[in-house]
Amino acid sequence: MILNLQHIYKDYQQEKLVVPVLKDVSLQVEEGEYVAIMGPSGSGKTTLMNIIGCLDRPTSGEYQLAGEDILKFKDKEMSDVRLRSIGFVFQSFHLMPRSSAMDNVALPLSYAGVKKRERRERATRALERVGLGDRISFKPTQLSGGQKQRVAIARAMVNNPKLLLADEPTGALDSKSGKQIMELFSDLNKEGVTIVMITHDKSIASHAKRVVSIIDGEITEERGEEGDHE
Repeated sequence: MILNLQHIYKDYQQEKLVVPVLKDVSLQVEEGEYVAIMGPSGSGKTTLMNIIGCLDRPTSGEYQLAGEDILKFKDKEMSDVRLRSIGFVFQSFHLMPRSSAMDNVALPLSYAGVKKRERRERATRALERVGLGDRISFKPTQLSGGQKQRVAIARAMVNNPKLLLADEPTGALDSKSGKQIMELFSDLNKEGVTIVMITHDKSIASHAKRVVSIIDGEITEERGEEGDHE
């Protein structure tokens, strides 16, 4: 099992009020799965994503990622886990506007201390993998929205992470580009990449093999392609 969340609670303090956001969330994801976490705005799905992505800590509960007890780690160790084990894809791409596609993709490798020549080779392979081998030297301003998201996916994959975490990955794209990104995710999953995708869109969630619904901070699990419900 790659992802194991048990009895996760997350509260926020607003002046004297304690606001519960996640309530007793338990979620397991096996290696090689493709899971969509779906919920409306305010359901707690972004908070859950931030905890899965080691960007935030729960108020209480347990979290193992690839067998490691994440919540025992200090902040520096958690950032190492993020760099080593998780690839992030965001709605708004988060690319450096003045840098080429190659340099954007190579960025996590430079943080990881990989030598320049190997960085370039690995970034090139990652861009070829997402169908942008002919756009290596292009800057984000020269790319379409769908191409920018492909660069972001290449960057997320360049470290060979254990988990690809995508937050509304088609939210800023037109429907054609969004469909192409979903096809790319399916291809990556067929290659063995574990994907957890956050979305509010039922049609996007339907591309995953399992859909987990979150409403008011609580999970209601649904099975995927077979259509049977737990």
